Amino acid sequence: MQGRVDKPTHLISSVARLALPYVLVATVVGISSAINVVAAILFGLTAMALLGWNWRLRRDVVRATQRMDAVRADGSRSASLTDGVTAIEHQMASLNHRLAAAHPVSGLPMREALLAQMNTDCGGMLGAIGFADFDRLTAFDPALAERVFAASVARLRAMLPPERFVAQVDRGYVGLWFGAGIDEATARAELDAIGYALGEKVEDGGATIVPQVKIRLARFDGGDGVEASAFLARTLASFTLAAGAPASLDRTTVDYAGLARDRYALEQDLRQAISRRELRLDFQPLIDAGRGRVCGAEALIRWDHPERGAIPPARFIPIVEAMGMASEIGMWALNAAAREAQGWAALGLGMLRVAVNVSGLQLERDDLPILVQRTLERHELGATVLEIELTESVATSDAEHCRRIFQDLRRMGVKLAVDDFGTGYSGFSSLRALAFDKIKIDREFVTDVDVRTDSQAICQSIIALGRGLGIRVLAEGVERREEYEWLRRHGCQHFQGYYFARPMSGEAFVAFARDIARLTELLRLGGAPKQIEERLQA
Repeated sequence: MQGRVDKPTHLISSVARLALPYVLVATVVGISSAINVVAAILFGLTAMALLGWNWRLRRDVVRATQRMDAVRADGSRSASLTDGVTAIEHQMASLNHRLAAAHPVSGLPMREALLAQMNTDCGGMLGAIGFADFDRLTAFDPALAERVFAASVARLRAMLPPERFVAQVDRGYVGLWFGAGIDEATARAELDAIGYALGEKVEDGGATIVPQVKIRLARFDGGDGVEASAFLARTLASFTLAAGAPASLDRTTVDYAGLARDRYALEQDLRQAISRRELRLDFQPLIDAGRGRVCGAEALIRWDHPERGAIPPARFIPIVEAMGMASEIGMWALNAAAREAQGWAALGLGMLRVAVNVSGLQLERDDLPILVQRTLERHELGATVLEIELTESVATSDAEHCRRIFQDLRRMGVKLAVDDFGTGYSGFSSLRALAFDKIKIDREFVTDVDVRTDSQAICQSIIALGRGLGIRVLAEGVERREEYEWLRRHGCQHFQGYYFARPMSGEAFVAFARDIARLTELLRLGGAPKQIEERLQA
């Protein structure tokens, strides 16, 4: 008989354990921030419903126990009492299934509910929202990850119309089912608006988190023979297609949580660096030795972190690319450079050109020429003042697309330069087809060119190529007078490097451009002018 009495007690404790997490989650979400009030109410209602289930099950268990006590001597009824307890267990199993259908953090239905709806409708638009921060925050602060995710989901639910079906389909991923009655344009507009709103800051205690949100939209057709589960998995897999390979570390013991925390913190700071005015431009002079003057400057992005100090571009630029912020920061750099060039013209420095680097992500945009034109118009600059620089690998990655973009830019009057030339594997034919205005010899070949025969052969070939195609050739990374003299004697006319000047502020650049005497001394060759060997003239 002792075993029969313990069984109901076990059932009661099981219900209590199932209900308790939902009460706790509702409490945590409810006090986290004002933005989660709606979520707190929903969780509270859920908790109240669970308590009702708990009370009814307690009542059923008590009644069953009373019946068991009343018929202890009646062995003929023991089977029916056992059946009663079994029925209660079935109720528990049913309750457990219903509880499992809601995620304990977000409170959203799970993927099974979404798949069932997709199969019922047989077709429609599926939207997917990926919170890329979730797993990365979990690596070093799981509690923070859950709070940020819950806050984002609460914000999402507040934006959705009542009929929109939403479910949590994986860790950090939410699915929206638009159904068959909504066209793609409408679904896209709603999803884009949601993605934009979810990217707003989330305040958590003293921390400010700017969520990184990615979205996908795909049409599901049950008649295509693809199961809903496979279609959902394929859609979620698309979020990882552009992810880069992890960096290799030359250490035997690595604090991955520390690395993840530091990288994430750096990304969060980068997202706010523009608004906090932490980014600036330095300018490295471009020298025209033939005319004996400064002909322009290359604009270089610098980041002055308020706590970390100056962060090298080699560290934060790859993060900018990986985060997909290259277009945003690139446009900031373009506007800042144009503003500086406008000031040069106002100071009467003559025709100085500003060179701005453009990334592969910027080049992928079809509207790049339009953005450049608007920038020039905003600052009242002629297009010839601007020079766009691209690396050789970026410029030749999609030759046909680049050709169209370049044609539009050249039609405006913007000059185009290929940076780091000689380090890639593109053919000379693509260089000719893309019609660049300037080739920059990579510093790898410029360093010690006066003593390295292999570098001498490469530099002479590039100089000859430029002459043959009518393209200016600039040697970058010139750090020693011997390097400059060798290149100058062998036909190179344009230079950039520490030998002439390091990257400097806009004010310092203006002073350098005006110091003609200093530049004349730097350009003076050791021998008489007649000894200059223009060996490669056409």
